[in-house]
Amino acid sequence: MTPPPGARLVLATHNVHKVRELRAILSPFLPGLEPAAVVGAGDLGADEPVEDGVTFAENALIKARAMVAATGLPAVADDSGLCVDVLGGAPGVFSARWAGRHGDDRANLELLLAQLADVPARHRGAHFACAAALVTPAGLEVVEEGTMQGVLLTAPRGTGGFGYDPILQPVGESRSSAELSPAEKNAISHRGKAFAALVPHVVATLARAPR
Repeated sequence: MTPPPGARLVLATHNVHKVRELRAILSPFLPGLEPAAVVGAGDLGADEPVEDGVTFAENALIKARAMVAATGLPAVADDSGLCVDVLGGAPGVFSARWAGRHGDDRANLELLLAQLADVPARHRGAHFACAAALVTPAGLEVVEEGTMQGVLLTAPRGTGGFGYDPILQPVGESRSSAELSPAEKNAISHRGKAFAALVPHVVATLARAPR
């Protein structure tokens, strides 16, 4: 697989929402980096690997390693999900396919709300978790993690974000994650924290990469 001219980093995701969000998270830390230098796996028509890890970190590494093997470029990947206290941390790594079909956000959200319908507010604690991984052709592998604590609402609120954002109200907020602006969300989100920690490794990798 030949990456487009100028590409220097691959985001190992086919989720267009994640590509947009991850570019927004990375851009303040990488001034001067051309948008065309960062491409998504979907832009390359790359196949999605089987995510059979049992942790977010394992799945992030699976995706990043696959993109390095396919493109020869440094790759960044994340795996994230919603962990509900009363469900023992589920859906967890199964968040994207909780209702049975991968990526059906509405079905996943509706099933989870139905499962928690009788759970009172005091027991609706949950958090988003994210593991972000960088893998390079030279064999460097780095994983950073972040969380965003909150409580689950009984009905969706807001039109921003994606996935379970409309039903998680972050700690200290009166709004759901889907009611926050992208900048507000990125400043406190699990993904924002994980990628902020990963950025120094990404910057160092790109500084060494041929232009």
